[in-house]
Amino acid sequence: MTDTEVLNNYLTARRQSGADRAAIDAAIFSHFGREQAVMFTDLVGFSRLVEAFGILHFLQLIQESETLFTPLIAQHGGTCLKQEGDSLLAVFDDPVQALACARAMVAATVALNPPRPPEERIEVCIGLGFGTVLRVEGDVWGSQVNAASKLGEEMAKGGDILVTQDFRAALANVQGFKPHGTLFGTQSVFRWQDGQGLQP
Repeated sequence: MTDTEVLNNYLTARRQSGADRAAIDAAIFSHFGREQAVMFTDLVGFSRLVEAFGILHFLQLIQESETLFTPLIAQHGGTCLKQEGDSLLAVFDDPVQALACARAMVAATVALNPPRPPEERIEVCIGLGFGTVLRVEGDVWGSQVNAASKLGEEMAKGGDILVTQDFRAALANVQGFKPHGTLFGTQSVFRWQDGQGLQP
């Protein structure tokens, strides 16, 4: 039986009248739950570049960015779970490695971009979360996944590394984070200020 089938069986049981949802939930998290760092990346300027230079130009930049970023994810102990459009979703067992990878990604674009015309530059926005997630085959679910997605896709600008308050708490002894607003109206967001703390 695949993990997806196992989860579907749990969820079917959870829907039944009189189901002990607390016990079922505990069983689900026991089976699929893992504490991981979640990374969500997004490229700057999709609509603008497609409008100005066509979809094939942007697809070329997507391919180049994946060639640049996916080896860095692997080198830092991460697993790239999804490549959708101009976004990557990756997970790491160690939040320190997730942050080091994010810094290496930004550093790679900084090194790559200077000789290029603006339309050829790769600028990445990165959101990081950390906490208990559900890993089901090639997918991951959880509040920190949603938060990392929001940070990377909506709040971050080019070159930004934004992290959730849970990610920040996991690296409480690391200097280099600055407050950067709130997420969902209640959760603090922090921005990594490079030049401090970890080595890329």
